[in-house]
Amino acid sequence: MEINSVNPPSSMGRRKLASPRTQLDRGNWIESAIDVLAHEGVGGLRVEVLAKRCGVTKGSFYWHFKDRQDLLAAILEHWKEGRIRDIEKTTSVTPGKEREQLHFAIEVYGASRNRKGMSIELAVRDWARHDPQAATVVEAVDLYRLECTRKLFVAAGMSDAEAKSRSLLLYACVFGLSLMHYTHFDDHLDDLKERIADRIVSV
Repeated sequence: MEINSVNPPSSMGRRKLASPRTQLDRGNWIESAIDVLAHEGVGGLRVEVLAKRCGVTKGSFYWHFKDRQDLLAAILEHWKEGRIRDIEKTTSVTPGKEREQLHFAIEVYGASRNRKGMSIELAVRDWARHDPQAATVVEAVDLYRLECTRKLFVAAGMSDAEAKSRSLLLYACVFGLSLMHYTHFDDHLDDLKERIADRIVSV
């Protein structure tokens, strides 16, 4: 997966050269790469293409990353950290409000406004199908998701075994729906989704 390229500037060169004004910082490169990943998959993440897309030279890339593999690792780490923050935010709850929070989690993951986030999610999952490093990151995020949701179901009054099955069911539902085209299946999709959520959450 490596790409032949010019060597990154030496540490001495980095000290002497000021960062060009047109040069992106590391975070900008990662965000731009994630946008490409969502639309083109990991195969679209090529240094030359990213540089052209951002209107900079390849030298800007090598200012921040050793090589393409370094960028890929940074993307995975960025995605993992972002997902964990979102999971904690989505599953944090005031005692006595567990069911409301579970409904909220289903709504957030299944909402059309989250389309970009789901596109990124699916692109990372496709990447993980044939890349061990990506697979390890996705597994860690999934286990964290399931555990946080399991705790919510337990707090809502379910047994641990039931909470685990409901947690899996919740994510099977939201990710499964993200892969389907069902706009014309029912004239009242919001009501339909609400009934599905009620079945998942009800004790």
